[in-house]
Amino acid sequence: MPELPEVETLRRDLITAGLTGMRITDAEIFWERSITGTSVEDFRNAIRGCRVAGLRRRGKYLCVDLDSGMSLVIHLRMTGGLALAGEDEPRDPHDRVILILDTGRLVFHDTRKFGRMLLTPEPERIFAALGPEPFDPALTPEVFYSRLAVRKRATKTLLLDQAFIAGLGNIYADESLFAAGLHPLCPASSLDMPESEKLLASIRKVLSSGIENKGTSLGDGESNFSSSGVYGRNAAALQIFRRTGKPCPRCGMPIERIIVAQRSTHFCPGCQARKQN
Repeated sequence: MPELPEVETLRRDLITAGLTGMRITDAEIFWERSITGTSVEDFRNAIRGCRVAGLRRRGKYLCVDLDSGMSLVIHLRMTGGLALAGEDEPRDPHDRVILILDTGRLVFHDTRKFGRMLLTPEPERIFAALGPEPFDPALTPEVFYSRLAVRKRATKTLLLDQAFIAGLGNIYADESLFAAGLHPLCPASSLDMPESEKLLASIRKVLSSGIENKGTSLGDGESNFSSSGVYGRNAAALQIFRRTGKPCPRCGMPIERIIVAQRSTHFCPGCQARKQN
């Protein structure tokens, strides 16, 4: 599933490709469920003639702000992706929505059909349910510690909760916990201030690496993450994710896999030994 680094990579690449300022002349919908909140007909009528005023990211959402005052909020879910394409490029069977631009097309490609697009005048109503951004300066170590201290859930479970902190998913939660030396089942409320501060720093470091490496692609198949036709390089930087049985890069113990919050979770039993106080 695209997480914060992948969505941020898409945002930056679309800006670099020149999407900002382009006008949407029409929309072709090939999977109606990709559009939510309105009918396909109303979606097409509302988006025609709008110019892209800007692109921003909130958590795992990509928000395309339009000059009409509306915003197109896109949640990529498991296999969604966006790319600018030429007018003559053939349509792929997994292209679900195509926005016709005054120059080229913006293609929403989604193999598993879970991604959604919502055209709304109030995107902040959606974003209000999200927790703070990991890089928000207001999320100080003290604030982060205070938020952890009142939550007894397993730390891995909490990091996956978008209402607690926005943008983390399975890959970067595992990697952040490993970098911080914390067991995924460790209760969040049991972390002391130094552990909390280290976890926040680890989250930011791991996400920054993901952005710098243009996201994580765990293969080169059609459903794997790519942006502008380029697969992310961050898989080579992963320390423990999907490395079950392989030696820990830090201590050499075999990496283990358990299920936490219904997600495969990878950790080192040596470097991440503490489960509770």
